[in-house]
Amino acid sequence: MTRLLVDLGRLDRARTATAAAGLDALLISPGPDLRYLAGYEALPLERLTCLVVRPDADPVVVVPRLERSAAAASPLGAAGVEIRTWEETEDPYALVAGLVPGASRVALDDHMWAEKVLAFRRAMPEVEQHLAGPVLRELRMRKTPEEVDALRRAGAAIDSVHARMGEWLRAGRTEREIGTDIAEAILAAGHASVDFVIVGSGPNGASPHHEVSDRVVQPGDVVVVDIGGTTPEGYCSDETRTYVLGEPAEEVSAFYAVLQDAQDAACRWARAGVSAESVDAAARDVIADGGYGPAFVHRTGHGIGLSTHEEPYIVAGNTELLEPGMAFSIEPGIYLEGRFGARIEDIVVVTEDGSAIERLNVRPRELVRLEA
Repeated sequence: MTRLLVDLGRLDRARTATAAAGLDALLISPGPDLRYLAGYEALPLERLTCLVVRPDADPVVVVPRLERSAAAASPLGAAGVEIRTWEETEDPYALVAGLVPGASRVALDDHMWAEKVLAFRRAMPEVEQHLAGPVLRELRMRKTPEEVDALRRAGAAIDSVHARMGEWLRAGRTEREIGTDIAEAILAAGHASVDFVIVGSGPNGASPHHEVSDRVVQPGDVVVVDIGGTTPEGYCSDETRTYVLGEPAEEVSAFYAVLQDAQDAACRWARAGVSAESVDAAARDVIADGGYGPAFVHRTGHGIGLSTHEEPYIVAGNTELLEPGMAFSIEPGIYLEGRFGARIEDIVVVTEDGSAIERLNVRPRELVRLEA
């Protein structure tokens, strides 16, 4: 990726948060946490790359010698962060352990490979291992205005793909053929990568995470299209709209009206000071009252940013109160197994004054009728 949105002040905030958590270090391997803290798009290799964030010392990034040039060319190098290299015959885990002498508690990023977690345990057998997620979530969950702008651009890019759906979504074509066209359009719209393409036609639409198949789309099909990618700035898009090929059956129109009311209710309710679970309830109650409660089988939403799925999760049991800058999806769905399904998904962000949410996707939310 290029042009990653970078704020190296995050490293200082992470050091403060590490100290507040009573930790001696954060150990961060390649992935979204490393991109967030340092803007370094490191390759996830069997060789160890690890950013060491300590509350009482400057950060250090440990990389294989053959990755030194890439690390130096990243924002880490431009900021003067020390780069320590290791040779093929050296033990990089011992090198990292030597950077935190006397440590008793360290936190590893939540998605570190198990082989690396166990190698750190062997290198530091007396040190307690914790997850870095509880520390970093407080930083990543509240988006800065610059991050919100990046998410707006991602939302506009994926909106432009949904706007073209009539070009590809037609009876007689397979889901796979349609999905290939959509993937090409996601890149053409300015994304750096395609993260997922779901084209769930007819009964396949009743499987929320169906991707594509060789099923031929038929006249009258209800089709769920859920698509997303990552922009060159590193931020993700994610949007679902539901289409029908031809005139919808009366039953389809009725059940979709319930779904649209549910999504509207959740969007009206969401704002600073309400709990994540109450937003879920706002959507779920409408669907239950409409007689489709058991057919809403997933949470109402997930946070989004450098990862498609991150905190906060909009789900029963999450009592966390929403705050300005929190970005997440609102995406209720109704799935009638063996028949069809529907979902409406927008990415939203709690406004700076906290009084409401801003929808970052602006395509129509009605059931979209396309020519068969």
